[in-house]
Amino acid sequence: MSETTRTGASYAAAGVDIEAGDRAVELMKEWVKKTQRPEVLGGLGGFAGLFDASALKRYERPLLASATDGVGTKVDLARQLGVYDTIGHDLVAMVMDDIVVCGAEPLFMTDYICVGKVHPERVAAIVKGIAEGCVLAGCALVGGETAEHPGLLGPDDFDVAGAGTGVVEADQLLGPDRIRTGDAVIAMAASGLHSNGYSLVRHVLFDRANLSLDQHIEEFGRTLGEELLEPTKIYSLDCLALTKTTQVHAYSHITGGGLAANLARVIPDELHAIVDRETWTPAPVFDLVGKTGDVERLELEKTLNMGVGMIAIVPEESADVALASLADRGVDAWIAGEITERGEHATGAALIGDYAK
Repeated sequence: MSETTRTGASYAAAGVDIEAGDRAVELMKEWVKKTQRPEVLGGLGGFAGLFDASALKRYERPLLASATDGVGTKVDLARQLGVYDTIGHDLVAMVMDDIVVCGAEPLFMTDYICVGKVHPERVAAIVKGIAEGCVLAGCALVGGETAEHPGLLGPDDFDVAGAGTGVVEADQLLGPDRIRTGDAVIAMAASGLHSNGYSLVRHVLFDRANLSLDQHIEEFGRTLGEELLEPTKIYSLDCLALTKTTQVHAYSHITGGGLAANLARVIPDELHAIVDRETWTPAPVFDLVGKTGDVERLELEKTLNMGVGMIAIVPEESADVALASLADRGVDAWIAGEITERGEHATGAALIGDYAK
């Protein structure tokens, strides 16, 4: 073979399109810019995102809080439906609502998007959703990475993950040490399934019941796909506002593991949280999953949020003020239970009664 006819290996021939990646970066810049805070230095495209830590000088003893998470198998539904911006809200919620649980203010976030093939507009749509979520959480999107993995992922396959950082004054740190007997357990309504339990949901609705994403469900008033892609509610700014208007002892973000297990994570060993199911009615989507798959209630409750996305634990005398504060911000919330002394056979948290009809 002559030098003129020889064709050597190349990155493009291996399936990686550098030009498409550059195009995706250009498309996402306008969305990232919308998330900027005064403390952010530089722009998109550097090797590292920069955040001016001198802004933390106003704290006596600043504690940095960090978290990382993904969206799980919900991304496959987004792929099937060709809807890529809503999962960004899910990603921010999973990360930043974990951070706010300790009372920390979200500061900044980075993302990681892994794709089988870079479709610039698709990647930009994902980042658009992440940026919109960052605005809702009050944090900056300071950077990220888009990785193309041909041969490992199909051309339309992708996954997303993110990491975030927040800050809280040491003497304002929320958690188990603050909780007392008699405290009120305030539930904040979920926007839907959020981003947990989708392996069970997909197995029940598609593998077993053979439902389709474009199928209209009367109880939802929309298609099944639209219901399942409903973005996770971002509670960060609502929680921060609540801590400024009344006393809060602890928060619990209700994600994988369900309400009881996540609430138990913030309850001290000597106390017990009782949540009354009769104080709310789960949305129809939870009933659909349960009945369609013949899923036992305890299995359902340890997998899905059952309509509660965030819990606030406040002194009993602060409960009315807390509810009014949340209502002013458009958050549907109610007193769902109380903190008691732990009995001999009690666990960290338990649900009692039957769900309201």
